[in-house]
Amino acid sequence: MCAHIVLAEDDEKQAELVRRYLERERHTVVVVGDGRAAIDTVRASRPDLLVLDVMMPKVDGLDVIRVLRSESDVLVLMLTARSTEDDLLLGLDLGADDYMTKPFSPRELVARVRTLLRRGRRAAEPDELLRVGPIVIDPGRHIVTSDGRRVECTPGEFLLLETLAGQPDRVFTRQQLLARLHGFDRYITDRTIDVHVMNLRKKIEPDPRRPVRLVTVYGVGYKLTAEERP
Repeated sequence: MCAHIVLAEDDEKQAELVRRYLERERHTVVVVGDGRAAIDTVRASRPDLLVLDVMMPKVDGLDVIRVLRSESDVLVLMLTARSTEDDLLLGLDLGADDYMTKPFSPRELVARVRTLLRRGRRAAEPDELLRVGPIVIDPGRHIVTSDGRRVECTPGEFLLLETLAGQPDRVFTRQQLLARLHGFDRYITDRTIDVHVMNLRKKIEPDPRRPVRLVTVYGVGYKLTAEERP
């Protein structure tokens, strides 16, 4: 999946390293060194993804996200040396799609980029149905069916189920699900995730007390699977 990517990073060595790894994946990469240039380049070239360092000269990375989210739905992967939860959640709340804390592995960054681009492709094709066993999700029409019957979901439940169905059998940690839902509900907590899961099981499981579809992986998180093992 080749993409047009803008990399906003003022550390030249870091930018060169990330650029090389992304270009190995056959992406086209444009490097800019400050926040003002990041805004101008995204406006001019309409890239698939912006990889954005938060600590940028001229315009702070968080302000870049704030400006772009008022006019663009470009995917944003935030790079930050700020390790406090407040800073990370602020970036996600402003509209970043994912984040990585420095220092990071370039190989992990490439994997995150790959995941974001897949997510963006699905969003651009809203008629594509997500199927996991007997569960079918229509993102464009916001419809869920299970065993052929319509399932009514709250917006939070739908977003959680859509996230899990986008990568069947992948285990999502609570923190990853929190990050996905945070832009929807600024007051979301670990307990909110558990409540959504409990309610979804009542709607999609043959026996909610013995879930075989929306499964807990103890000590890690949750996954949605088509293999209904007791």
